[in-house]
Amino acid sequence: MDLLTLPAVPGFPVFPVDRAAAPWTGRDDGDGAGHRRWWQAVAPAPGTATAALLGFCSDEGVRRNGGRVGAAAAPAAIRAALGSLAFHGSRDVVDAGDIVVSGSLLEEGQARAGRAITAMLDAGLLTCVLGGGHETAFASYLGVAGSAAIADGARLGVLNLDAHFDLRAAPAPSSGTPFLQMADAEAAAGRALNYAVVGVSEPNNTRALFETAHRLGVSYLLDEDCSAERAAAFVSAFLETVDVLYLTIDLDVLPATAAPGVSAPAAYGVPLPVIAAVCRQVAASGKLFHVDVAELNPSFDLDHRTARVAARLVDTLLR
Repeated sequence: MDLLTLPAVPGFPVFPVDRAAAPWTGRDDGDGAGHRRWWQAVAPAPGTATAALLGFCSDEGVRRNGGRVGAAAAPAAIRAALGSLAFHGSRDVVDAGDIVVSGSLLEEGQARAGRAITAMLDAGLLTCVLGGGHETAFASYLGVAGSAAIADGARLGVLNLDAHFDLRAAPAPSSGTPFLQMADAEAAAGRALNYAVVGVSEPNNTRALFETAHRLGVSYLLDEDCSAERAAAFVSAFLETVDVLYLTIDLDVLPATAAPGVSAPAAYGVPLPVIAAVCRQVAASGKLFHVDVAELNPSFDLDHRTARVAARLVDTLLR
């Protein structure tokens, strides 16, 4: 695949993407600042951007994990849902385009995404990746781990809002393996992975996965224990242990009524107000470094419900 680059702008990195950003569209209430919606606020070129969106079009990891494929279409669906939302943010946001996983070439796509994320992080941008299956998470990790902040010794924390640990040991990387891959990569770098999960579903994680989580020192809060108060306290305690935070949101953490369009809809799930409050808490901490949203499958969505939830969370995090 031929690689594209964002337009050269002084002080902004030039990095390769597979597909340039498409023009944004949405409801038009006027051109004034008081009428702006996301489609009017997202810049097609870097300019003075302080945050960046990058699509990761992949469902190869879900296929390998035996899930319902279709997540490769998610970045476009999230952008479409974002487009008409009123823009109340203070950040200048650029859409960097997409990394596209071709066929079974997942690892190559993850590596390309990682290089693009690192370049944007090192330019001082808050980066937001729109996945993709949860194999998106390892692409994000490659970008974060390769950044100057980590090289300079910043303490990294990975907070996952998810019904699953995704610590599966498997012959090939998939949407079920990214956090075990991270743990192995951190160990190879002489570090321990600081990993926490909000929303773990006990019936949807085997005893072996819980044993792996305990062996790795993973902190977690079960979905049935996710009251607003307990989630806030859990996240606050985790934030105390980190300098920079990578937040990853697997939309299957939400109840199926709120997020039907995922590979594995939740029978229980964590209520949307709790997840939204965690996002506000993380954004207000000043430690948010990188975020991704994963597992939207537009093929199984109802009235674009899951895409709209994803867009609402992105809007909260990038203000």
